[in-house]
Amino acid sequence: QLQLVDSGGGLVQPGGSLRLSCAASRTLFSINFMGWYRQAPGKQRELVASITSGGSTNYADSVKGRFTISRDNAKNTVYLQMNSLKPEDTAVYYCNAKYGFFDIWGQGTQVTVSS
Repeated sequence: QLQLVDSGGGLVQPGGSLRLSCAASRTLFSINFMGWYRQAPGKQRELVASITSGGSTNYADSVKGRFTISRDNAKNTVYLQMNSLKPEDTAVYYCNAKYGFFDIWGQGTQVTVSS
């Protein structure tokens, strides 16, 4: 079964950047949906960005123009480039893969935006 490992989180000042990585245990070639979700304290988990096997992307309105999702099938990795970070971006970020009947999650990585 596919396993996902999230990394790249940390503490950054407002206006800064981070790149999150989601490393998969096998090829992503056949996985149609890969996404990044986030969950802030006391809030529901929300979809931040997604990318299909064909390269189509979708973003939450709150991150459009600041975040970019990409996938490197050769490296079995999905990335989330986050620029112009704001304090309200603070959350645990989770990678997700959906294929067939499977719904797989990474362990999450903490992103804290604070001065």
